[in-house]
Amino acid sequence: MSPPLRSARFKGPQPQRGAIGLMAAIVLGMALLFILLVIDSGRLYLEQRKLQRVADLAVLEAVGRGGSCVNGTAATFANESASRNGFTPGAVQKVNTTCGTLVTGSDSLRTFKLDATKTDAIRVIATTTVPSSVVGGLWSIFSNNGFNLSTHLTASAVGAIGGEPLAMLSIRTSLGTIDSSKSALLNGVIGGLLGGKLDLTLASWKGLASTDINLLSYLDQLAIDLNLTAGDYNQLLDTQVSATQLINAAVNVLEKGGPAASVALNALKTIKLIASNTQILKLGDLLKIQNGTSNAGLNTDLKVFDLLQGIVQLSNGKSAIFADINSSIPLVGNVTLKLKVIEPAQISMVGNPALAIKDPLNGPNRIFVKTAQVQTHIHIDLVVLKLVSQITSALTQLLSPLTSVVNSLLHLDLVGVLSCLVACERTSLSIASSLDIFLEAASANSYVTAYNCANTATKSLTAQSSSAAAKLSIGTPPANGAFPSTVEINRENFLAVEPVKLISIDVTHCSILLLCGPLQMGKGGGLGLKVQAQLAGKSEPLVFSAPTLTNVNTPLAWRVLPGDPNIIRSLGDSLDNKLLVTYTPQTGNITNDALAAVGGLVNQVTGILSTALKGLLANLLDPIVNSVLSALGVGLANAEIGANLSCNQGGHPQLVL
Repeated sequence: MSPPLRSARFKGPQPQRGAIGLMAAIVLGMALLFILLVIDSGRLYLEQRKLQRVADLAVLEAVGRGGSCVNGTAATFANESASRNGFTPGAVQKVNTTCGTLVTGSDSLRTFKLDATKTDAIRVIATTTVPSSVVGGLWSIFSNNGFNLSTHLTASAVGAIGGEPLAMLSIRTSLGTIDSSKSALLNGVIGGLLGGKLDLTLASWKGLASTDINLLSYLDQLAIDLNLTAGDYNQLLDTQVSATQLINAAVNVLEKGGPAASVALNALKTIKLIASNTQILKLGDLLKIQNGTSNAGLNTDLKVFDLLQGIVQLSNGKSAIFADINSSIPLVGNVTLKLKVIEPAQISMVGNPALAIKDPLNGPNRIFVKTAQVQTHIHIDLVVLKLVSQITSALTQLLSPLTSVVNSLLHLDLVGVLSCLVACERTSLSIASSLDIFLEAASANSYVTAYNCANTATKSLTAQSSSAAAKLSIGTPPANGAFPSTVEINRENFLAVEPVKLISIDVTHCSILLLCGPLQMGKGGGLGLKVQAQLAGKSEPLVFSAPTLTNVNTPLAWRVLPGDPNIIRSLGDSLDNKLLVTYTPQTGNITNDALAAVGGLVNQVTGILSTALKGLLANLLDPIVNSVLSALGVGLANAEIGANLSCNQGGHPQLVL
């Protein structure tokens, strides 16, 4: 028989006393443990975050200040930054700075490659030691490494100058010192090309040549004057403007420059009065910006004089005006010039050299600058040259052989002279009263062909640069007395000119008693001179390199174009083949047989005259051509190329890894 079942019944809370307290103790313990973990882990997180901030700021300063591992400046800059942020490098806290490059692998991930000779990127590794966390301590116990009281923290940061490379080229004429003679010439050239007259003082021209104008400020002011959208420089460069508006924008910028720009300001105001307000111009024909290029390259300074030259050339190239200039050159006499700009200069260009070098000469992204292409007709009054010793010496050398030629042609040889019983004729030489020179000058130019940004400390920019080609013609002017309406510098044919009568053979009729009559100019004929010479521009690469090659927005590094500025003297002995000397007898004086008989003597005279004229023409033409063209802003070989290169756009350091 089974025992009876006991009935289940509730006996009260007494058996469960203390259960809540136990659970509370467990929960509280767990809460305290989690709080400990949060605080302890948070401490390590904050320490790591602080260390990372130290590394980030250190690498940004090392990059931003142009640090290099070659000279140790990168480590110095990084340590200085760390110290300023409460992290003093020493036995416990350490900062390790290395240099190198950024490499993109096949997985399209960018990594840092160590190379102490390069500074494309800089890496800073900051390390420190802090007390271990509870979890870290327990882990070290169970990992059989013993209990570590300290934990090592490491933070790494890689910085570099971000963006694409940016290069700027500029071209200007090396005018040199502006003295009183050049100021008078500048008045004639600048005034004549604008179709008016100028009478600026020497101080005014010096003020224009020494005053800078910020290109970005100039473009912003021009946009305001034209009511265009601020910052849209491509639209601005493509907008139709007048020469007056272009000069007025420069006036408005200089007015904000204070007293330092007052001289250049007053000069510009005077020039503005004669500038045309009707011609349609585009500033983009003078200044170029590569498509997609940031505006950083526009924040640079230009000389007001260089900008003015460009505006004047641009204005003249769009007009039908030939500048008529009268000047007096020492030991030369009066010089009359006709100038016409066929194609204006492009004085500045900025863009990405990586795009430019794909097709450096003809591509849409080329970085290319050039001087103006001009026509020049120089008419020289040579009266005063008869008193110059070099001329008289040349005439003395020519007298003997020329006398022989003329006496033979006029039947006045030695026997004839001795046998004349009643009368005889004497010969003498005189130089022509004027000389006409025609110069067709192409553009000097320069364009970027290579660059190197592997190391900012040794960066370089290569610009293939050519001095201006030209064609020189000396002789009787064409029928219309001026150039054709267009110039083709590369054409094979020269301008059609005829020999100019440079040496006149004059005859005086004298009696046996040495009573001579009036001088008969040119009775014995004369020697004609014709020069047609091709002056090929010299071309060679100009290499700009650090430290003179600085970033965009800093002063340009300038180099002189290759070539000899003395265009005639540079021809040297080859000028013999460029001179055509002909004897032209007085009509009806001689027979063809007589002329042929003295052909050898004419060749002798030609040799003497060629030798004499090489020095004569060089001393005569080189100073005139160089002074006139340099005043216009055109250099046959007296131009300069300026360059900047930033291996980035804007020059701002960035964290890249």
